[in-house]
Amino acid sequence: MASEKILNQKKEEVKKLADEMKQAKLILLTNYRGITVADDTILRKDLRNVNAKCTIIKNNITRRALQEAGIEGLEDKLVGPTAVIMSNEDYLEPAKTIYKYSKDNEFYEIKGGVIEGKVMTAEEIITLAKLPSRETLLSMLAGALLGNISKIAVALEEVRKQKEQNGEKVTVAVVKEEASVEEATIDAE
Repeated sequence: MASEKILNQKKEEVKKLADEMKQAKLILLTNYRGITVADDTILRKDLRNVNAKCTIIKNNITRRALQEAGIEGLEDKLVGPTAVIMSNEDYLEPAKTIYKYSKDNEFYEIKGGVIEGKVMTAEEIITLAKLPSRETLLSMLAGALLGNISKIAVALEEVRKQKEQNGEKVTVAVVKEEASVEEATIDAE
């Protein structure tokens, strides 16, 4: 039977981990069997760069912390050596980091996790990790919008040229610095 002191230490460890899990935007459970110390060091450095941390915690303590945090559905993932990756700031970049690492290391695998309170399977996390970053998606959106605006500008310019050729008056909107619009009439010559 474990001593009272050891039981209290474990209860405190569970409580601390549960509190961290409640605050985390991302909790990943991974299998790290067969990973070298050098590879583990690289992974931990990469995770620090994206404001995430990796800890090795006994499955029983992790199970109890998940239960105390109100997270259900990951109990069956706590088999064998399990690393717990958590991030309080972002979930996408740490997930991408872990996915990339798991592609490069055949023994390292994602078991499952929680993203912003939603329990997810390994497949769902991998699908999410394959998405482009937020900045890339915003750049793609901006490019698409600018392309459409350019097409409209070209079309309007062609309409203006056509009306000038027919001798019609063309009304042009002039945008001033203070964001007011002033109309001007141009006589076609």
